Amino acid sequence: MEKKINAEECPEGRIDAAEVPVKKPKSDSVVIDCKIEELYYSTFRAVRDTAIPVKKNKITAFIGPSGCGKSTVLRCLNRMNDLVRGFRFNGHVHFRGKDIYHPSVDATAVRRYIGMVFQQPNPFAMSIYNNVAFGLRLNSYKGPIANKVEDSLKRAALWDEVKDKLHKSGLSLSGGQQQRLCIARAIATEPEVLLMDEPCSALDPIATRKIEELMVELKTRYTIAIVTHNLQQAQRVADNTAFLYVDTSDGGRCGYLVEFGESEQVFGNPREQYTKEYISGQFS
Repeated sequence: MEKKINAEECPEGRIDAAEVPVKKPKSDSVVIDCKIEELYYSTFRAVRDTAIPVKKNKITAFIGPSGCGKSTVLRCLNRMNDLVRGFRFNGHVHFRGKDIYHPSVDATAVRRYIGMVFQQPNPFAMSIYNNVAFGLRLNSYKGPIANKVEDSLKRAALWDEVKDKLHKSGLSLSGGQQQRLCIARAIATEPEVLLMDEPCSALDPIATRKIEELMVELKTRYTIAIVTHNLQQAQRVADNTAFLYVDTSDGGRCGYLVEFGESEQVFGNPREQYTKEYISGQFS
């Protein structure tokens, strides 16, 4: 039986603490093994029966109608849900075989290895340079920060556009540039996994295309999981896709996993009827 996780009971510690039990991953390619039996916010059951393996150097997309728990599941992967009062779940999230919800593991340390980019670009009210350098300073980076800032901006495909205005405010950039700045900030600390919660929903088609091209390029170095409402986007960039749906049988709304597989199979030959109906546009 899986243990019950209550985020409020977890003191500070390290993700690589020696006392954290290590469970061998089902496959060497699985970086995060997520199994949610039930997830609650206080008395509200938000997600049930969801198991998703996030594989190394692949893009995994979470799709499904509004309210199915896509973002909730994504935020479980680096303990962002800890910040929500009443959060608790039965199940586990193993990163490299280690339980990130073990009482000795510090949630801040988890987010050092598993970074996140949010739906709305959220650069800090400081210079472009300091936005990227922020996490490096926070983690007491010992190397040359200027070199790291430049490298991160290049990997985020933003360097050529901002190299002559690094000391201008990050808020002065366009929406698409701000999102790439947030990606540069996230990858500057060298996480292994990058979570992206609808990273293109607030962007125009040209900026969206740049972010998609960037994701495909970044997966050679990072493992990526994204939430998207854009089925075409999932088809374009994702190697694997998880489709979640909403159970309303008990009068509430509880998300659950319907189907998971390689994107080519999920979109081209779905196994489940709900999946077929969703990707064919019968509901959204």
